[in-house]
Amino acid sequence: MAQIPNLDNSPLNLKALREQSQKELVDILRNIRGKKCLVIDPKLSGSISLIIQTTILRENGAELRHLSAEPIQTDCTKVVYLVRSEFSLMRLICSNIHHDMSQGLQREYYVYFAPRREVVCEKVLEEEKVHNLVTIGEYPLYMVPLDEDVLSFELDLANKECLVDGNTSSLWHIAKAIHKLESSFGVIPNVRAKGKASVRIADILNRMQAEDPVNSSDMVMPEINTLILIDREVDMVTPMCSQLTYEGLLDELLHINNGAVELDPSIMGAQQEGKKMKVPLNSSDKLFKEIRDLNFEVVVQVLRQKATSMKQDYTEMTTTHQTVSELKDFVKKLNSLPEMTRHINLAQHLSTFTSKHSFQSRLDMEQTLVEAQSYDICFDYIEELIQKQEPLVSVLRLLILFSITNSGLPKKNFDHLRRELLHSYGFEHMAMLNNLEKAGLLKKQESKGNWLTIKRNLQLVAEDTDTTNPNDIAYVFSGYAPLSIRLVQHAVRSGWRSMEETLRLLPGPHSEMKRGGFSSSSSFDKLHGAPAAVDRVADGRRSLVLVVFIGGVTFAEISALRFLSAQVC
Repeated sequence: MAQIPNLDNSPLNLKALREQSQKELVDILRNIRGKKCLVIDPKLSGSISLIIQTTILRENGAELRHLSAEPIQTDCTKVVYLVRSEFSLMRLICSNIHHDMSQGLQREYYVYFAPRREVVCEKVLEEEKVHNLVTIGEYPLYMVPLDEDVLSFELDLANKECLVDGNTSSLWHIAKAIHKLESSFGVIPNVRAKGKASVRIADILNRMQAEDPVNSSDMVMPEINTLILIDREVDMVTPMCSQLTYEGLLDELLHINNGAVELDPSIMGAQQEGKKMKVPLNSSDKLFKEIRDLNFEVVVQVLRQKATSMKQDYTEMTTTHQTVSELKDFVKKLNSLPEMTRHINLAQHLSTFTSKHSFQSRLDMEQTLVEAQSYDICFDYIEELIQKQEPLVSVLRLLILFSITNSGLPKKNFDHLRRELLHSYGFEHMAMLNNLEKAGLLKKQESKGNWLTIKRNLQLVAEDTDTTNPNDIAYVFSGYAPLSIRLVQHAVRSGWRSMEETLRLLPGPHSEMKRGGFSSSSSFDKLHGAPAAVDRVADGRRSLVLVVFIGGVTFAEISALRFLSAQVC
């Protein structure tokens, strides 16, 4: 199965966006004549793999390498670096060039920044006295389609940069990406933003439209009706909870990266050892598309039913006389066998974790924290995890969940747990704990919190959640409705004006605006529907909502958005 997702069924023409990115990269290679060595920043390599096949790069004369501290081993006289605008990467490039010079190698060097060049990077090249040897360009890759309905800005560190470092350059990047979308699909008429970064992006977007207007005169109606911008900071509870959808659980336990997981071949029933196996996870896999958004409990049942059905079909075929047409139908079913085998193997592997008592205990503790109950029990539980030296990330997620829902930790508890963490995991983690405190994720309690009010007003905890036939987004966490998606739900169904008081209890300002001259389109307060399908525009098409998370999103939240969208199909 190909890692590059099939985008034929996208609600927007994402295929055209991807083809444009392919063309821009191929043009870069073609403009550098002859054979060349394309040295790619390893992080960027994953993004490129979702845009273009490596065979196409090779067909255009590129010998592929990953950027590292090691000198480039190649016979090519032209070296093309494709990198993000990061200080550390400039040092590696300079080191490579200095090595070539010390060896007397005569080469032409090209540095293409994705998505744009930055002065601080060029200054490094100048300081290292290689700037005059390098031709500099840009590869404007502002977003990557991960699937039919998911785009990524590939800004892994945006949240830390904004909350800890005070670096807001990622906000311009996001606004630019949305502006590029508007150049293809029209000016988005309705914009809602919640959070400091989101409100700023909305302002930057308006400024970009004023300075470089998208020509919408020939468009009867833009394809995207509403843009909802949400800071991750607004809802830090959700990413601290264990995801319980199939795709979410795969990410929790195996870590999905660039639309794929890497795992030992033995998990998939293969015999070879050593090199890890990459398993793509996108909607090109029809079975995965069917089950990815289900609660994992239900996934196991669905796979069991499908396997039983296939077994019965096989028994019938071997024990009774079949017509040619019936044989043909059976062979068609057999074509789905590789997908079935893949997901049965993955589900079996996940079950080895979910069946453990420790997994269920953690879920119970998360539920207790979200419901804001029995804090003494939670404190003892976290302290026990620290003493057992459970994975640090797991401990910190619970601790942050504790801090957010309790508006911080009592001072004596805060100091005690901080001391215990450093003793158990090492004092090298002190800077990280300071950063968490600076970001407001782990703090001392200074006043009474408002989590109980937010929880009640937004109905975040559902009783007796039906995970088999869900009627609410709370199924994705088996009883907790993601706060972020509740905000989206209100935004597209009844508007935010009816919940002003609740919005003020959440971090950061909020804003809403109309733009692009489409004042006759659906009013903000009369939008109905869900994230991917809100109301219907004049010509009968489903209008679309683009939901943008600044600082990352979980797969469980994406599943909840898909669930809302399906409610109005």
